Amino acid sequence: MKFQTTIACPISVAGRGLHTGQQVSVTFEPAPADFGVQFVRADLPDAPVVKAVPENVFDTSRGTSIRDGAAEVHTIEHLMAALVGLGIDNVLVRTQGPETPILDGSARVYVEMLKDAGLKMLDTPRKYGTVKKEITFKVPEQDVELIIRPSDHFKMTVDVDYGTKVLASQQAVLDNLEDFYPEIYNCRTFVFLNELQFLISQNLVRGGDVDNAIVFVDKVPESAVLKQLAQFFHREDIAVTPDHVLNNITLRYANEPARHKLLDLLGDLYLLGVPLCAEIIAKRPGHFANTNFAKIISKNEDFCVTNL
Repeated sequence: MKFQTTIACPISVAGRGLHTGQQVSVTFEPAPADFGVQFVRADLPDAPVVKAVPENVFDTSRGTSIRDGAAEVHTIEHLMAALVGLGIDNVLVRTQGPETPILDGSARVYVEMLKDAGLKMLDTPRKYGTVKKEITFKVPEQDVELIIRPSDHFKMTVDVDYGTKVLASQQAVLDNLEDFYPEIYNCRTFVFLNELQFLISQNLVRGGDVDNAIVFVDKVPESAVLKQLAQFFHREDIAVTPDHVLNNITLRYANEPARHKLLDLLGDLYLLGVPLCAEIIAKRPGHFANTNFAKIISKNEDFCVTNL
């Protein structure tokens, strides 16, 4: 597209927050050119605004969270991925609650509702993010590396390897943003069983449900553990599939975890405020690396925001 966009009409969705378990909602509203993505905490006094920019990221422990003053918005990455994946440049996101709804653990519901709302073309040229030279971010002790390099088109490649039999090496590739729907948008978040058990014990995933997480199992747990998990997922019983995944859901793609990591990276890099015309290569990305990479890019003199 040569011109910026917003959505054609307001549209809302409600659901449970993954970590708080609270009933929360978001309403997407049209916004003018060069507005970017801004969140309004409509449930707080004076409805404070939090801009979706790298410097406002303050926590990445269980998702990407932004803050301005006392106002916080948690778990924004899937919503942000939906916006950039659909080519939406400007939108006001009015939230009722401290985090966005987890929905099915992917960007699917956001994408479908935003497509229903439709896009409105604005009369201002679209801006893109480009780089003059390669920029790299590494966390050597975790074997994490993210690279952005000059290119005349967008491309993103994500490699993950968790060193386990149940989730070994996987790759996901997105050759252009137009393929986000239908190739990436519906890929769900995932967790290992031991991580889930810890989160449950600490009461940190109060919004967990049968449809919003892939759970990988290294070792088949005892029946008492499975019974506890069935209660957590609101099912009569639960089991481990031959693919070493809890049978609360079925994988949509063999490499759905890698595709979800690509989805997360797309959403986190949209904190830069513009779609990227560059090649991005990521090895073992996560929200900490993604958002720190965005901060580094935004401050680098070789990063340019321009009209192509």
